[in-house]
Amino acid sequence: MQQCLTFAAIVVGDELLSGKRTDKHLPHMINTLAARGLQLAWCHIVGDELDSLEAQLRHSRQYDVPVICFGGIGATPDDNTRAAAANAFDRPLTRHPEAAQLIETQFGIEAYPKRILMADLPDGSALIPNPYNNIPGFSVEQHFFLPGFPQMAWPMLDWLLETYYGDVAGVDLFERSLRIYQVRESDLIDLMELLKKDYPAAKIFSLPHLGESPYIEMGFRGSAPEVEQAYKALCHRLEGRGDIYEHSDQTKGLVNE
Repeated sequence: MQQCLTFAAIVVGDELLSGKRTDKHLPHMINTLAARGLQLAWCHIVGDELDSLEAQLRHSRQYDVPVICFGGIGATPDDNTRAAAANAFDRPLTRHPEAAQLIETQFGIEAYPKRILMADLPDGSALIPNPYNNIPGFSVEQHFFLPGFPQMAWPMLDWLLETYYGDVAGVDLFERSLRIYQVRESDLIDLMELLKKDYPAAKIFSLPHLGESPYIEMGFRGSAPEVEQAYKALCHRLEGRGDIYEHSDQTKGLVNE
């Protein structure tokens, strides 16, 4: 079984940057990965401009992480993801024969002259089946390109995770935190740096809460043993400092929530 790894996401669309539409892919992908014991490393939202898309994809190629890209693979003039991927991966944009056949089967004579353009993919692309309307997505070098429509993209996401990463080892992720009162977050930086160094397997976080009774929520995320060990060390050090704190909820599993 492969080792656990993290994923990344790119969501494409001017409508997201203008506020005309709200992105739904990011929360769905977080939950889909969490159900498998996997995590999202980063997500970028990019507009439809060809140069911006190409630059983002060239950047993401530098990391050994699977990247799921949502949107911009259609046939309209503002759909530049296919061309950007071809440029970013230094491959010619060529007509994929199997993709062309799927599109012709779906639309018949109406596949021409425009819909067939969705079969023009970076040379050597592998197809991702689309159960909604048979117009496939595609993948190149750990980058997976899906439509922007959730009803199409989300079943395709499930398929590619099972097909390419079904044997990846997931981990049960846990979170435990406490609330610290009458202290500034800056007063806790040295403590956080020390705990981060001593317990690198548990990811520390700090969330200030403002209002009538402000407090700092501090805790850890990771596998249960590492989180519990780091959490006990945090409590011990807060007691040594004389800080006022209270425990939040009991250890909380993040998988399938």
